[in-house]
Amino acid sequence: MDTRSLKELELLEVAGLYGLSTAAPASPAVAPASAAPPAARVSQSPAPVSAPAAVPTSAPAAASVPRVIPADWNALQAAVRECTACGLCRQRKQTVFGVGNEAAPWLFVGEGPGAEEDEQGEPFVGQAGKLLDNMLGALGLARGREVYIANVVKCRPPGNRTPTPEEAAACAPFLDAQIDHIKPRLIVALGKTAASRLLNTESSLASLRGRVHAYRGTPLIVTYHPAYLLRTLPDKSKAWEDLLFARRHLAKVA
Repeated sequence: MDTRSLKELELLEVAGLYGLSTAAPASPAVAPASAAPPAARVSQSPAPVSAPAAVPTSAPAAASVPRVIPADWNALQAAVRECTACGLCRQRKQTVFGVGNEAAPWLFVGEGPGAEEDEQGEPFVGQAGKLLDNMLGALGLARGREVYIANVVKCRPPGNRTPTPEEAAACAPFLDAQIDHIKPRLIVALGKTAASRLLNTESSLASLRGRVHAYRGTPLIVTYHPAYLLRTLPDKSKAWEDLLFARRHLAKVA
């Protein structure tokens, strides 16, 4: 059986679980793997991948709010709860630290909490969260097991607007500390805001998809935010293609 037929079967295997088109997309391009490999993990290390040109390894923290970010997980959660580094703290009901296995191989990063997340203190609990859970389930993954889910900002922006660069920078040290603690084998950036923050780029989402980037030495793949997919149903198949690409990459470097 040729490569195209295998890919079509892979799409058909689980696409129906969350209403995806079963049309086989074109194979995504993989960026040349020329960068130095990430730091060694206790169990497994990702293979070398290349970062986009002129992309720093970390977004800067808000320079006007110097603070020590604790490495301890519980202390980090407490620091997030007490944070007043940007104006988002004034209207939040509670911070949304993240959810999942703190040693997960997969880390999904979204934009920021919405109204339901602000109420419950957990990311992706509304309709977008249900879609994300279905997508994870189709891959055989689950939050709390192989997956950790976090956001670029830990407090809800008013009216669910996009976080500003200053707000994202104020929260950047917290997300970086989570990444350092979790040591994921792969980061999946959900949507333009997450991709822009983690890759420090204004490039379009379409131009970033289908390649392996890197953030802080960890392979990173870009796909659509589930909230966008709820509004743009035809692009669900593209998101599924991205997740299959991510799974193939992990299988290749395992």
